[in-house]
Amino acid sequence: MKPIKLTIKTNSEIYPIIIGSNLIKELHKYLNKNFINFDQCILIIDKKVPNIMISKITKSLEKKKIFKFFFNANEKNKNQKTVNKILQLLLNKNFSRKDCIISIGGGITGDVGGFAASLYKRGLQFINLPTTLLSQVDSSVGGKTGINTKEGKNLIGSFYQPKIVISDTDFLKSLPRREIICGYGEIFKHAIILNKSFYKYLDNNASKILDLKSPFIEKAIFESCKIKKKIVENDEKEKGIRKTLNFGHTFAHAYEAALGYSKKLNHGEAVILGIITATNFSLDTKFIQKRESKLIMAHIRKMNLPSNINSYFSSKNLNSILSFMVKDKKNTSKKINLILLKKIGSTIINNQYSILKIKKFLKKELSN
Repeated sequence: MKPIKLTIKTNSEIYPIIIGSNLIKELHKYLNKNFINFDQCILIIDKKVPNIMISKITKSLEKKKIFKFFFNANEKNKNQKTVNKILQLLLNKNFSRKDCIISIGGGITGDVGGFAASLYKRGLQFINLPTTLLSQVDSSVGGKTGINTKEGKNLIGSFYQPKIVISDTDFLKSLPRREIICGYGEIFKHAIILNKSFYKYLDNNASKILDLKSPFIEKAIFESCKIKKKIVENDEKEKGIRKTLNFGHTFAHAYEAALGYSKKLNHGEAVILGIITATNFSLDTKFIQKRESKLIMAHIRKMNLPSNINSYFSSKNLNSILSFMVKDKKNTSKKINLILLKKIGSTIINNQYSILKIKKFLKKELSN
């Protein structure tokens, strides 16, 4: 199958996303084709990425001066300390703004690498090679970078677009199924916030997508990126429609933080639980009809995705979850801002609810 190209046009950058198999072997070709030049680069690499894939990248860049920075890419290491180490390496090697950071890993690696790139000398070139399904369909598109603090997730960060995104589906073959499900959560979210026909495609082909069958996996990545492209191009800095991408995420981020970003619940699983909670809240507030919410739940159960919040939380976690929801970066007042669903393919933004209302609702959810 030939690689698929999608071009993202924002006010700050125009860049391509290339989707396909065995792309990194010819990384230099894609850089040259898109006029991306540099003398030296630093590879920010998640330690979980297979060595054989790193070798293909370095071989393709053999004419460049290459430095490597390996780290354990997890939510606890997505912090200022890691960014400072990268910045120090850039300073020690006297990188110029024409040089380059190349991120090789999932969303955490991309967030950390992109944030460091945005800070160093007020910005050097950034290339993203997302290696997980989640990062290929979500965090690699749109230029959001950020790190976590003890107060919550992604509270410090910047908008900084890459020069190019190369989504090589060969990376996905090394992932456990749990990681594929993690990425599928975001694909599913994109469908239900903006594109009912894509939702129907997923409902008919989800098994093939989860099994990484071609051309189904490539189409799912492409369609998902296309939805995000449409949103990001209209609203790069999240002033309006881009907020819809946060559907389910206010709950999801609070769930992750309440468990201390443990391995018990990864980001994509939290997003699926967040989708369920936000859909139930949309039903509770009479925005969505029961028939539509049942379609969402039926798909989640059919695909055996995480669906039982009580497997992770009980009422004793309620105050902890709420405390993280209150600190969510999307809030602009003492109320909690939620993205809610009107129907599959249509959302409502800027819904503000009191902590008391959400507490009553979550108490009911956790006791079911």
